[in-house]
Amino acid sequence: MESDNAKKQVPLRLSAKLYAQIAQWAEDDFRSVNGQIEYLLTECVRQRRKTGGYVGKEIDKPLDLDIE
Repeated sequence: MESDNAKKQVPLRLSAKLYAQIAQWAEDDFRSVNGQIEYLLTECVRQRRKTGGYVGKEIDKPLDLDIE
């Protein structure tokens, strides 16, 4: 039986540019890339529980970033 604190491994594919952006952000926040991704997902889930919506109203709108 798994405890609630057990971590799941999830394969994740990111573009090299997106990975580089997340890696820089993680470094700025003194986290590992994995820790940064987990933090960002946790914040999104927390926001959804709090407001019933997503972090941003335009979450599905294409970003004006060169990360693809």
